[in-house]
Parts: sequence; structure tokens; C-alpha cells
Amino acid sequence: MMAKDDKDKAAEEAPKGARKKLVMILAIVLVALAGGGAGGYFMFAPKPAEAEEKLVAGIVVPLDAVTINLADGHYLKLKMTLQATDKAAEAPDGSKALDAAISLFSNMDAKELLTNEGREKYKQQLKEKVVEAYTVDKEKEIMDVYYTTFVIQ
Repeated sequence: MMAKDDKDKAAEEAPKGARKKLVMILAIVLVALAGGGAGGYFMFAPKPAEAEEKLVAGIVVPLDAVTINLADGHYLKLKMTLQATDKAAEAPDGSKALDAAISLFSNMDAKELLTNEGREKYKQQLKEKVVEAYTVDKEKEIMDVYYTTFVIQ
């Protein structure tokens, strides 16, 4: 027969062993949850803006000057340069860029172009049109447009 002390000792050890197992199970569950949460975050977190591709500058293509009729008998003499990307197989033909400029500025009021804000606003619009015109299979061949002459008479 077991002595009374042995029974008490066995009774005390059983709950201690059960607590240790419970603590171990809880620790394992917490580690699994933390790992699953971290894994889910990295798998499903929004990726950085992939649309922001880094364009590498290629050659610079100066275009001939063009004179554009503005409203009220005014004229705009515009000469620009295209900054090609390294994706451009060869120096781009400037005809699409000049056509975009003529379409944008024709019959525009000279007052809109006389301010720095107006000139920059329409330069941005021209850049968007030119970049779009020279994009082939989602590869941008032009990354910027520079005015080298911008004279209104």
C-alpha cells in the first residue's frame, strides 16, 4: 500500500504535469498563429507601386522648330527636344511629337501660355501625349519633353 505522503505527492505531481503540457500546447499554438499571421501578411500585403517603373535615359533627340497658329492672330514658335529611354531601338522620328504639339497648341489663347504656370501645365499635357504616342507594347520610348524655344508673337 501507498503511504499517505506518497498519495499526496502523486496528487500534486499530476496537476503540475498537466499544467506544463498545457503551457507547452499554448506556446506551440501562439507560435503557429504568429507564424501564420506573418506569412499571411507577406503573401497578401499590397505590393509597392509596380506602375512606377524606373526609366533609364537614352539619347536626346532635338526636333526642328515649328510655328503654330494661336488665337487672335498670335503665333507660337516652338522647338523641343525629346529625351528617349534606353528602350528606344533607334532615335525616334519626331513627327508624332510635333503632331501632338500642333494639336495641343493650335488656336489656343496666347494669354494661357504667357504665364509660367500655363506653360508648365501644357508642357505636362504635351509630355503625356508624346509619351503615349511613343509607347510600343507597354515599353515607353520617350520619358520627357524639353522646350528649347518657346516664343509667342
